Amino acid sequence: MFTFFKSKPVLKDLFDGSFVDIHSHLLPGIDDGANTLEKSVELTKSFQELGISQIITTPHISHFIWNNTPEIIESKLQETKNALEENKIEIPFKASAEYFMDNWFDNHLKEEKLLTLKENYVLVEISYLSAPLNLYKTIFDIQVAGYTPVLAHPERYLFYHENFSEYEKLKNAGCFFQLNLLSVVGYYGSKVAKTADELLKKGMYDFCGTDVHHRKHIASFNEKIKVANIDTLKKVVANNQFFKF
Repeated sequence: MFTFFKSKPVLKDLFDGSFVDIHSHLLPGIDDGANTLEKSVELTKSFQELGISQIITTPHISHFIWNNTPEIIESKLQETKNALEENKIEIPFKASAEYFMDNWFDNHLKEEKLLTLKENYVLVEISYLSAPLNLYKTIFDIQVAGYTPVLAHPERYLFYHENFSEYEKLKNAGCFFQLNLLSVVGYYGSKVAKTADELLKKGMYDFCGTDVHHRKHIASFNEKIKVANIDTLKKVVANNQFFKF
């Protein structure tokens, strides 16, 4: 008997040992990710076991919540790398940041150099409640300053779900889109998964990331993919080779 419905793969099966992750929260005690050095080591080991080959971790920089600086991030990065070496975990590990776009960021952009994923690519996010009024001015200012904005998890901004043209407007404004991989297994709910699938269908994603904060996120990589556009998803995963270092 023929079967017409091919079983969908488990999310971790998309990793072939060469994936470069560009979005996670692995540095200890500086945001809502790993809260201890032991957790940082544990999560990094889990990345290695999943088949992730390189890590660019991205602690939050949000002045009113996580007031991190390049100096704090570099210090925590070195602390983590030392602990990984002591535990014989060998995986290329760098740090950038995930910038929250608000009025503070607008001023920061004028005065300070940003931490980038690679070259001029900078990871940014916006509020889950509503888009900032000056969003497009901020995106323009980022580009004028010589950076390329990579918008984290666009599928999770619920206020865009009923106004899909806003996604097209963001792309036309020069934003690259970064998919949260856990969105495709329904971790953030069915509406987010549906929007991720639609963005995949339209070819709007450029890169992807794990956005891992804790063990529950790691466990979800054992879940089956729920979206339909798996071939496009695989291409987006492969695109992350751009960030290989």
